[in-house]
Amino acid sequence: MKLIAIRKFTGRLELVTGLHIGSGNNEMHIGGTDNPVLKNPITHEPYIPGSSLKGKIRSLLEWKLGVVGLTAGKPLGFGDIAKLREDEKSAAKNLLRLFGGAPEGSNQNMTLVEEIGPTRLAFWDCPLTRAWVEEMSRRNLLLTETKMENMIDRIRGVAEHPRNTERVPAGATFDFALTMRVHEHDDERLLATVYEGLKLLELTGLGGSVSRGYGKVKFTELRLDGEDVLPELAKVELAATA
Repeated sequence: MKLIAIRKFTGRLELVTGLHIGSGNNEMHIGGTDNPVLKNPITHEPYIPGSSLKGKIRSLLEWKLGVVGLTAGKPLGFGDIAKLREDEKSAAKNLLRLFGGAPEGSNQNMTLVEEIGPTRLAFWDCPLTRAWVEEMSRRNLLLTETKMENMIDRIRGVAEHPRNTERVPAGATFDFALTMRVHEHDDERLLATVYEGLKLLELTGLGGSVSRGYGKVKFTELRLDGEDVLPELAKVELAATA
């Protein structure tokens, strides 16, 4: 399977609402934040991990394909292809081509593995754009905000259990980068699936607490190999597959 090209998406991802991607720090610090965001350990600036983007986009595409129930909530794997209807297999194989699949031990279908080939997509960590960081510094503003939340007692109608959550505020912008390997015999349906995933991300959000209004994002710039492809993203129609 010959590698014939590596295509590169670059762009700018803007927060429409505050974003919380947790750091996994469960310690409580006096005067600190209950739920801090993930930050670069050297610069202490928040960023969006490539793993968060990959996981969210992959799960959205699996929901769209209708395979989440089949896999019991786990990512689509090579062993799941045989369980699908014939009209679903082609799209499922393309998901595995783009995102890869976990090894399944000695029962692995090596013929299918060879047909799918290597993972095509590589999602890179997204740092804050330097222009936005410099603007916040010029205005003496912090790079994150603290949002207070609580639970409402339905009977007494009072707020209880206050808790604060750190977020990157609306308006922040991140540098986006995604590379796509192209092998011989790959077709344009792979690229179309990437556009679908990016559109689903815009429509559903990223990070934690999306149902409470967090994490709505939009692409304000998107280029593929230097060419503006925002119009292509805008044309994506998310018709049901079944």
